[in-house]
Amino acid sequence: MSRVFNIAGPCDPMKHYMIDALRNLGDEIFGIIKRGEYFVIHAARQSGKTTLLLELARLINEEGKYRAVYCSLENTQAAPEVADGIPSVINAIQDALEGYGLPNWEAFTDNVNMAAPFNSLQKALTRYCRSLDKPLVLFFDESDCLSGRTLISFLRQLRNGYANRRNIPFVHSLALVGMRNIRDYRDEYRDPSQTLGSGSPFNIAASTMTLRNFTQAEIRELYGQYTAETGRIFEQAAEDLVWEQTQGQPWLVNAIAREIVLNKENLLSSIHTDQVSAAIQIIVRRRDAHVDSLMARLHEDRVRSVIEPVIIGKEAAIDYFSDDYSYVKDIGLIRDDHGKAEPANPIYAEIIIRSLNWSVQREIEQASIEYQIPRYLSKDIIDIDYLLRDFQVFWRENSDIWQKKFDYQEAAPQLVMQAFLQRVLNGGGDIIREMAAGTGRADICVIYLNKKYPIEMKIRYNDKTHDEGINQILRYMDTLGCNMGWLVIFDRRDSSGWDEKLFCRREYIFGKTVTVYGC
Repeated sequence: MSRVFNIAGPCDPMKHYMIDALRNLGDEIFGIIKRGEYFVIHAARQSGKTTLLLELARLINEEGKYRAVYCSLENTQAAPEVADGIPSVINAIQDALEGYGLPNWEAFTDNVNMAAPFNSLQKALTRYCRSLDKPLVLFFDESDCLSGRTLISFLRQLRNGYANRRNIPFVHSLALVGMRNIRDYRDEYRDPSQTLGSGSPFNIAASTMTLRNFTQAEIRELYGQYTAETGRIFEQAAEDLVWEQTQGQPWLVNAIAREIVLNKENLLSSIHTDQVSAAIQIIVRRRDAHVDSLMARLHEDRVRSVIEPVIIGKEAAIDYFSDDYSYVKDIGLIRDDHGKAEPANPIYAEIIIRSLNWSVQREIEQASIEYQIPRYLSKDIIDIDYLLRDFQVFWRENSDIWQKKFDYQEAAPQLVMQAFLQRVLNGGGDIIREMAAGTGRADICVIYLNKKYPIEMKIRYNDKTHDEGINQILRYMDTLGCNMGWLVIFDRRDSSGWDEKLFCRREYIFGKTVTVYGC
């Protein structure tokens, strides 16, 4: 049976195309285990954590020096109170011991007083490690599913067991693995007196590491496995487009390839950029579970506090040293690019905007006929001025309503306008979205029949906004190789009336044409 590109659960080399799960961290992790240390691994969902842990456990057990066990704590999520949570953890460990066929797994819960959960986990592990023929290595996956007092008790008991290992048997090496860095567990604590007495809730961790995305070479290696088995080649340009759009995010890399190769209409001998682009659009529209679960976090206050400034380019609103920023980065929504926060990849940028302005898109689709028929489209061009004049009318009629409805109120103008421009995609065009903190604006490039139409959006904060916007759109036009561009300035001052806010003027600068629209 031929292998497939996997987008659900851990990879199996017999069933799935995959690259070496230990390619980045293997040597480091084996060194940590040899030293008997505890450590943390965190990475975004569907980035290969479980695959890594299962492979580690397999190799360690094959080597024979230790007993390694993978244990998922996902089922403990519904038990924030210690009385239910710690027994749930103990049962999860026993199930894992049984699954790996470890000696005396049945005895793990013997003489464990579940009615005294504040030390029952530590005692159960101590007794079992005393009886075991080899040192125990435990990999706790989904450890950030623990919450509340269960989390506090869990960490405390592990730390107490670790601290007394010199005299009392306990786990030789242990990893906590999840989506969040261990420092973010502090947000589960409401009463500082319940913490573990330090800035970190797990300060015995010798190392904290993360999984990186695929490199371009690794994407080529992964797709090359498919070529070797089927003879169908991913063209270089197609692989480059996958890299550009995903930045190597493992789930996206696999999802694009899977969408292409399972589509019976894609029977050409080679896979080209048009197929990649079509697959991306399907993934964006379909919003599989991976994407949906990630985008659901956009409505968390701590996520909004970071994503909204990224959308509008307002760097001053982001605290790069805050737990909120670390959290949003850890879950995979953003990345650092030369010290500036931006969406983790162009596909996520597209989905973020579409997720946040979906309600506006629906209303525009259901609005009067003038907003439904793309009269601004001709055989070979888009009449951007026609489109933006339409938007001015729409904004005047609807801005008060939509600005109040959005959780992202400061970014509301950009979100509404991008929803309005979404009709371009429906008419057969493309939109490239450029967002990054510190730019002071949001750039978009409408592409139709290989022609580019750069548009820049800015919020008016002072009298310098116009001049700043002109300079910025000129630089963007130079980047795209365009002689025409459009600048949209949103005036949200209460002192300004619509007669002052709404305007259109054309400016000619250094042989380039910039049309400025006020909204």
